[in-house]
Amino acid sequence: MGTLCGLFGKSKQAYYKHLRPRFSDAEVRREVLSLVAGYRQEMPRIGGLKLYHLVRAVLGDALGMGRDKFLLLMQQQGLLILPRKSWHTTCSNHIFFTYPNLAKGLIISHVNQLWVSDITYLHTARDGFCYLHLVTDAFSRMIIGYAVSATLEAKYTQQALEMAIAQAGGGNLCGTIHHSDRGVQYCCGAYVQALHDHHIRISMTEDGNPTDNALAERTNGIIKGEFIEPLPAMQDLREAAERVAHAVHTYNTLRPHRSLGMQTPARVYYGHDSQWNTFENGRNNNTFRNGCDGNRFGNGGNSNTFGDG
Repeated sequence: MGTLCGLFGKSKQAYYKHLRPRFSDAEVRREVLSLVAGYRQEMPRIGGLKLYHLVRAVLGDALGMGRDKFLLLMQQQGLLILPRKSWHTTCSNHIFFTYPNLAKGLIISHVNQLWVSDITYLHTARDGFCYLHLVTDAFSRMIIGYAVSATLEAKYTQQALEMAIAQAGGGNLCGTIHHSDRGVQYCCGAYVQALHDHHIRISMTEDGNPTDNALAERTNGIIKGEFIEPLPAMQDLREAAERVAHAVHTYNTLRPHRSLGMQTPARVYYGHDSQWNTFENGRNNNTFRNGCDGNRFGNGGNSNTFGDG
């Protein structure tokens, strides 16, 4: 339908708005379920509220049903998704120095102010377990760095960090805080040195408190639970890397977040929505990138930045 509308220079929304008086309830229902099937193909475990937002963005007034009626239809069709529990890969029994928690109570106001990092496992049929290393921008929820590896060696965790640094423009990132658990990958010398090289401040969870890195673990859970696990089993590391790349792209550019006013992470990160991007894409904003006062982004306030994605 989108291709056909494009040939005539019209949007799908305009088409559905024009046809709304001619649609029967059965036709609307079929179109809704068709759209849901398409979105679920890209995002197999996306929740009902996000589906409602996406479908309404396409159909507009032609949808003819509110949120509750839409969710009831999803329930009747067996299309509502239940949350799943996650596993953890952290090993914090090591000799390296750990850092205090700078993220606790921090008021998040712009992109590249706080990055959160975590590692989770993935399973393949032939290669067994492999590992996903993620760096997420806390303000926009955008995944700005990732790597898939066969082992938990810190060099792969650092690859994800280097991708994030490049995404943020590199150079002096002294307005950025990097937050993680106390896993050995984040405490080892090479990783810490990479952060110091770019003047990124280091923050870590308090001992034995996994909720201190809830946003990072939530992002892991979304990628695994909505994009990886519902699909047929991955055969090897190469396929895992390909699927993760597709999942990250879809997560960043298509999946809406309630905590972002149903915007996508990429839209917020790159500054397309001024309501959310207070600093007009902070990665290019010298006001905070060059403000190297160690306490400039210290603890304070009660911002609820780690809510549901």
